[in-house]
Amino acid sequence: MEKVAVLGSTGSIGTNGLDVIAKFPDRFKVCALSTNSNVELLMKQAKIFKSEAVCIARPNVASQNFRKIKVYEGEDGLCRMLEDLKIDTVLMGIVGSSALLPILTALDRVKKIALANKEALVMAGGIIMSKAAKNKVTVVPVDSEHSAIFQCIGSNNRKDLKKIFLTGSGGPLLNVKKSIFKNITVKQAINHPRWKMGKKISVDSATMMNKGLEVIEAHWLFNMDISNIEILIHPEAVAHSMVEFRDGVILAQLGPCDMRIPIQYALTHPDRFDSGIKSPEFSKIKNLSFYNPDFKKFPCMRLAYEAGKKAGTWPSALNAANEEAVREFIEGRIKFIDIPMAVEKVLGLHKGIKNPGIEDILETDKWAKAKTKEILRCCR
Repeated sequence: MEKVAVLGSTGSIGTNGLDVIAKFPDRFKVCALSTNSNVELLMKQAKIFKSEAVCIARPNVASQNFRKIKVYEGEDGLCRMLEDLKIDTVLMGIVGSSALLPILTALDRVKKIALANKEALVMAGGIIMSKAAKNKVTVVPVDSEHSAIFQCIGSNNRKDLKKIFLTGSGGPLLNVKKSIFKNITVKQAINHPRWKMGKKISVDSATMMNKGLEVIEAHWLFNMDISNIEILIHPEAVAHSMVEFRDGVILAQLGPCDMRIPIQYALTHPDRFDSGIKSPEFSKIKNLSFYNPDFKKFPCMRLAYEAGKKAGTWPSALNAANEEAVREFIEGRIKFIDIPMAVEKVLGLHKGIKNPGIEDILETDKWAKAKTKEILRCCR
C-alpha cells in the first residue's frame, strides 16, 4: 500500500484527490490530511479514510474531538506531521506561499510529490528542484497545463525541447472591456467559465496572473528558459498545453476540463487507469482557436515575465504582493484594478538578491506582503 498525505484536503484539489484515491483502495492508504480551517469537513474525511493524523493550520479552530486521530496545529505542526509519519506520496493542494516549508520538509522524507501548488515553485523553484534531484524525489505536476507538458515530453530527451506553449482559457474577463475592470466584483472575478476552483486561484485567473505564475513554474519544472515559454489564449480549453521539439514536431495533450484526470495521473504515474470521465465529443467541437494574450489589458502577465527573467528574489516579491492584494480584494477592501497596481509598485521598490537562500526568500515574502498592505491602505 502506498501511504499518501493529502495536504489541503478540504479544498478543490484535496477533495478531488480523495475522490480519485477512493477508487484505488488496494493501492493507496490515506495516512494524513490537513486543512486551513474547515474542521467539520476534515473530520468527515478523517473518518472515511481512517487517517492516522490531521493538521489544522489555524489553531483557534482546532478544538474539535478527533478521538484517536493525532491532531497537529499550525505550519510548524504540519511539518512535524510530515516528519513523524511514514509517507510515500504527498498530494500538495495547499494554496499560496504557506506550502513552501512543508514541501521542503516532504522532500527529505517522501518518494513522490504530486504538486498542485505553483506559488512555492515561483518563490523557490531552484531550491525545490535541486533538493528533489538530490533526494531522488519524483515531482509530478498536477496543474492541468503542467501535467499536459509533462505528459507531452514523456520519455523524450528534454535537451530536444525547443518551446513550451502554455494555454489558458482567458478566464472570466476575457471578453470584458478593460474600462469596466474598476467595477468588477469578487463574484464576477471568481466565476471561471471552465474550471471550478478556489477563490484565490480564480481571481488569479481573472487577472491572468495565474498564467504568469505558471510561466515561472514551467521554467523550473522543465528547465526551460522563460523566453521560450509562450502563453496562448485558448477559450475552448481542450488543448491543455503543447510542446515543440527542435525538429519542428509539436505535441499537445487534449482532454476534458476535469482536475481528477491530472490528479489521478500524478498519483498513479507512470501507470494509467480508467478515470471514468467522459471524453470530449470532437465531432461537436467546431473550432479550436488560439490567440496571443493582451498584455496591456492583463498587465500581471507582463509583471510575471519580468520578475521571472530577473530571477533571484523577484518572483518571491511578485508572488507575495499578488497574494496580499488578492486577499484584500476578496475581502472587499480594494478594487480589482488595484491588484496589478500594487504588485507593480512593490516590484518597483524591491531590491532583489541574485542568489538567495531560503531565509532571503522568506524575508522577501514577509517584506513584500507588508509593503503591499501599506500601499493598499490608500486605496480603501
